[in-house]
Amino acid sequence: MKTLLLSLGLGLVAALQAQTLPTVVEEEEEDLGTWYLKAVTFDKEIPGGKLGPVSVTPMTIKILDAGNVKIKFAYKIADQCHDMSITLEETEVPGKYTAYGGKHVVQIMKSSVEDHYILYDVTDLHGRQIRTAKLVGRDPDLSQEALKDFENVTGARGLSSDTIVIPKQMETCSPGGD
Repeated sequence: MKTLLLSLGLGLVAALQAQTLPTVVEEEEEDLGTWYLKAVTFDKEIPGGKLGPVSVTPMTIKILDAGNVKIKFAYKIADQCHDMSITLEETEVPGKYTAYGGKHVVQIMKSSVEDHYILYDVTDLHGRQIRTAKLVGRDPDLSQEALKDFENVTGARGLSSDTIVIPKQMETCSPGGD
């Protein structure tokens, strides 16, 4: 479960960097605004069985110095809220970021639907590779066209549409509470 949550968070950060990467100026910090997690899929069974309902708050994304990206959001699983703050480190490969000493690699792909990105993550957890993909966008509503594109792209990478989770959007979530 922790791996899935880590993958959710890390992937979200990377997507937002891609939107403004070509226009980033040399500043200490640039706010990329609000983004929403629309869908998630993964290649491994979730530890402990079904994930149950998943809710997420909008993400705030900032570009830090050296091209690194910081993302903050909260998520709620099994009626418990958790804050997530992640910093992705830019690599020499355009559109590719790492975290946690290279154990998590995120590739950003632009969706064919405007203002949507697909984040493809590969995480090494105790020698076990876990692949996830996330659809993120500027609008909180789920676009069926963007979801279809997500299914096509992830299917081409060997991820099943049967494991797609559509999280509920929520405005706030207090850690340790509802």
